[in-house]
Amino acid sequence: MHVIWKAKEGYELSGIIRDFKKFTAKRIIKFIEEGPESRKIWLLKKFEFAAKRVESNTKYKFWKNSNHAVYLEGTDTKMMEQKLEYIHNNPVKAMLVYRPEDYVFSSAADYAGGKGLVKVTLM
Repeated sequence: MHVIWKAKEGYELSGIIRDFKKFTAKRIIKFIEEGPESRKIWLLKKFEFAAKRVESNTKYKFWKNSNHAVYLEGTDTKMMEQKLEYIHNNPVKAMLVYRPEDYVFSSAADYAGGKGLVKVTLM
């Protein structure tokens, strides 16, 4: 997963990432456990195995422990645009869609004048 986030004053990005991972992991696991997911048993076994491999104190491990956060200087718009273009073009390179804005899990639609699934603040 690639994102560009900015922490509000008084908040640390590392804490935001930690809380995001914790919240989303719980919600996704619960959805898999309770929902109609056809691969439920297989997925849960994968997450359980991942938790055992890293000696996690949880039953399931959804996210990796590490993240590869890269600090982008707020005034370097060229670098920000380069990273955003890289993120938007990943689904095209993976041959999931023809155009970046066609990938529903991307902010590319917002930048193309449309509206995506998540509220996005344009840079």
